[in-house]
Amino acid sequence: QDKAFPIAADQTISQPYTVAFQTELLQVNNGDKILEIGTGCGYQTAVLCELGAKVYSIERQNELFKITSKFLPKLGYRAKKLIFGDGYKGLPEE
Repeated sequence: QDKAFPIAADQTISQPYTVAFQTELLQVNNGDKILEIGTGCGYQTAVLCELGAKVYSIERQNELFKITSKFLPKLGYRAKKLIFGDGYKGLPEE
C-alpha cells in the first residue's frame, strides 16, 4: 500500500510514493555518493543501492540500526557504510 506505516522504535516509514519522488529529484547516477540521515528500515537505502549509489547512512535509533544492519545484507543490499550515530553531525570523513 502507498501509505506510511510503523516500523521498530516507534518510527514510521515514508509512503513508497514519497521515497520514489525524493529519489527522482536526486537524479541519482551510478557511483554517486549519497549521505542518508535516518536509515530507518533501510527502504531508501535499498532503492539508492539499486540505482548504483554509494550510500552512507546514519541511524540514531539503536534498535533500528541493529535490525537494519542485519536485514539489508540478507536482502543483498550493501551500503558503503551503515553508521550508528547522530546524523546532525554529518559524516565529516566523507
